[in-house]
Order: sequence, then structure tokens, then C-alpha cells
Amino acid sequence: MTEQAFYHTTVLLKEAVDGLDIKKDGVYVDCTFGGGGHSRLILEHLGENGKLIAFDQDADAWRNKPDDARLIPVTENFRYLKRFLRLHGAPLVDGILADLGVSSYQFDTGERGFSTRFDGPLDMRMDNRSELTAAKVLQTYNESKLHLMFEQYGEVRNAKQLAKHIATLRPKAPIKTTQDLKAFIAPVVKGNPQRYLAQMFQALRIEVNDELGALRDLLEQSAMCLKPGGRLSIISFHSLEDRLVKQFVKNGAWQIEEDILGLAPKKQLPFKEITKKPVEPSEEEQAKNPRSRSARLRVAEKI
Repeated sequence: MTEQAFYHTTVLLKEAVDGLDIKKDGVYVDCTFGGGGHSRLILEHLGENGKLIAFDQDADAWRNKPDDARLIPVTENFRYLKRFLRLHGAPLVDGILADLGVSSYQFDTGERGFSTRFDGPLDMRMDNRSELTAAKVLQTYNESKLHLMFEQYGEVRNAKQLAKHIATLRPKAPIKTTQDLKAFIAPVVKGNPQRYLAQMFQALRIEVNDELGALRDLLEQSAMCLKPGGRLSIISFHSLEDRLVKQFVKNGAWQIEEDILGLAPKKQLPFKEITKKPVEPSEEEQAKNPRSRSARLRVAEKI
């Protein structure tokens, strides 16, 4: 890989940081450092005694790390939030921000395998230390597991047919690159080919990086790690993520148990909603950065 800057056009920059309601001497977390846009703006709001702990499992992201003693970098997935906050002497913090989108750099670097636009290895790992790649998923998952993945994570129209096609024909034709995959699935593509591929790639990326599992871990731990009055500011990019954030903030759980007799004590919820409806990018931002169109920001406050 050539040595180039890890870049990202930060989405909902001001809105997400404003949602944290930053105190100058507070301790904040950027769970997804990426190109560093949100982190830099948080640092601008902090005084000399403030602190920012930033997570990013992608080692390439730290090429952009600002020279600032108030910033503590953590090269790990944000699902380990609680562990590393304790390690750095900040078990309780004033605010947590996460931008769940794939960075522009990752999309535009063909050898990372995130984009349908370039030929490259079917990798899709955000953490190169992980062993599971998109190619490995396609070659080793059984038909039912592939079906469930494409249906749940990609909402692929003919997920069952696609899974059967892959499981049946892959012994004869290894699927190692983006072009391999495009040629391999051509006979079963339904509707717009680009949209179909995008849905497939989304499903593979979510599976390879266990994105929804990591998000659940983050939400549960954020309830433990935020001080009362602390803010949670999360930008999601598809309905699966947004639904998880909305559900946890509103109910404090993933599943609601029905209390038919009304005898159960009322559960104390960890959060209150600050944004009743998700904040969307302005028309101006969407025109400048089309990738921002699907972004949705939700802000909550720890009770």
C-alpha cells in the first residue's frame, strides 16, 4: 500500500460535536477517529485540562493523529470501550461520539476491498489483525448462513437464491477479488446491478467486522461509562444501525418483555432522548458530500 494520508470527509461535523455539549475540562471519547475531523473539533472545544480518548482499530487512521497531549489514541475496536477507559484512568466520561460510517479512505483504497468500484482482494477488514475476510466468508460459510447474512445485513431481494448459487458453484471458481465476485454473481443479480452489489458488500462488511455486535457492546457500555448528564452522539448510515441506537436509547434494552399483569417494577432507563427525530445532513452538505445522504444522528443524555 502506498503511504498516503488517511482522509475522510467528516459527516455532520458540527451537529455531532454540538450534541456532546462539551465542558472545557471534561473527558470525551471519539469511538471512530477515522480522518480525525470530529476529534479535532472536540479538541478545539476543550481547555488545557480536558482530555480526549480516541479509538480506531484501523492502524492507517493514526497517520492523521494531531500532536496534542490531550489526545490518547487507542488502536482497538470501540467494543472494548469500558476496558480501555479504565486502563487510562477514566472509567466515567462526559461524552461519547461515534461515526459508524466507512471512511472515504477505506472506500477509495482498492486493496482494502470495501468498494465495488475498484478491483482488489475481497478483504473488508477494518482491523487487519483479524483473520476473517470477505473472501473467507464467501468460501467457507454454508448456504443457510450465507442466506441469513445477505437477507438480514444486506436486505438482498433474492438472498436465498444468491446463497445457493454461491454454495453450489464456488468449488469450481474461487472468489478472491471484486471482479471475481461481480462475474460470479452476474446470473442471479436482480434489479439495479450497482444497488445489488452495494447491498451484498454491506452484508459482507457487517459480517466480517461484526459491526452490529460491536455497536450493541458500545451502547451497553456507554450506559455504564457516561456520567449522569453525559451525552451520547451517534451517526449511523443504514437502518439496521439506526434501529439499534433508537431502540436502546428509548427502551434501555434490545427486547421488551411484556408485563401483562402490570406487576413488574418500572425499569429505570439509562438515557433520555435529546433528538426526538434523527438529525439529517443539510441539503448543502449532501450536495458537497453525496456519501452523507444516508447519515442519521441521534443524541441522548445519561440520566
